[in-house]
Amino acid sequence: VFFTQEDGSDIRDRSTFSVTRDLKLHVMTHTGENPYECDQCRKQFFSKNQLMIHMRTHSDERPYMCDQCTTRFKDRCSLKRHMMTHSSEKPYKCDQCTKRFGRTSQLKSHLKTHRREKPYKCDQCTKRFSLETDLKIHIRTHSGEKPYKCAQCMMLFQWKSDLKIHMRTHTGEKPYKCDQCTKRFSRTGTLKIHMRTHSGEKPYKCDQCTMRFRHGSALKFHMRTHTGEKPYRCDQCTMRFIRKDALTFHLRTHSGEKPCPYMCDQCAKRFSLKGVLKIHIRRAHSGKKPYRCDLCTKHFEQQWDLKCHIRTHFGEKPYQCDNCTKRFSRKINLMRGQGQQILKINNSP
Repeated sequence: VFFTQEDGSDIRDRSTFSVTRDLKLHVMTHTGENPYECDQCRKQFFSKNQLMIHMRTHSDERPYMCDQCTTRFKDRCSLKRHMMTHSSEKPYKCDQCTKRFGRTSQLKSHLKTHRREKPYKCDQCTKRFSLETDLKIHIRTHSGEKPYKCAQCMMLFQWKSDLKIHMRTHTGEKPYKCDQCTKRFSRTGTLKIHMRTHSGEKPYKCDQCTMRFRHGSALKFHMRTHTGEKPYRCDQCTMRFIRKDALTFHLRTHSGEKPCPYMCDQCAKRFSLKGVLKIHIRRAHSGKKPYRCDLCTKHFEQQWDLKCHIRTHFGEKPYQCDNCTKRFSRKINLMRGQGQQILKINNSP
């Protein structure tokens, strides 16, 4: 079959087809004909099947379900790609390094890193990209565009992956399970941080003291105790805070809102923070003690209590009094000791 291009030159297509319908569809890829139009956004498609798949972006219909994790997809091709995440199948290998990929498009993008090709430049900054799609996504950081909308709460997102993770707050889906306890998580990153509670790993170290942390955000907050930085400012007074939740708690003093809005539904006690309420319920009502000492048979409600307990086995007392030589295994015991010293001094003749 011969086709005439826009510049007037002819090209010959030697493709063969066993069914006339397939030939007709193929010819449309040359002619640019798109006879099927979406009645909701006016996009056009060259096949009825393409239109049908597209319509699911409006209805959010996902008829294809993964039989290993219950994630659903709009088309069979997306399901097939997803299944590779379970099998770890990566059939496409880079011939310049040892990396492998699950899709040809991923391999194609990767090959550009070897050629150092970055033909797409942002006109608002100096960044360049290998793919036009990467440039389009980057431009959203300048424009603030958030094209992905949650159909249940109308929240907007810059990235499709963020919307996908957000949807789990509605569905309750938690596909990532800890293999050492029963906890499940909606993000792989959250599971990774949780695993450190079992391993004791604290990869983030403060370069000004000996403190170590399980995740970067905790180190970031801690560093402010050294720098004195308090980025969260009250717009009704001059107070500033290291953390946003501390500012939120402070604002209640201005609004007249109850300082302790979170109430326990079992004993009517009130708490200032939702996390503190959760700890209270676990301690006072559930009777659960998930943290076990490996050196004896004791169990604890909080990981911090277990950590302090372990010090009793090794005789570790990291908190020293500034006024005497006494040392303590817990900071609260140090504070109590210092308080008793102050009382003695005040009551002395």
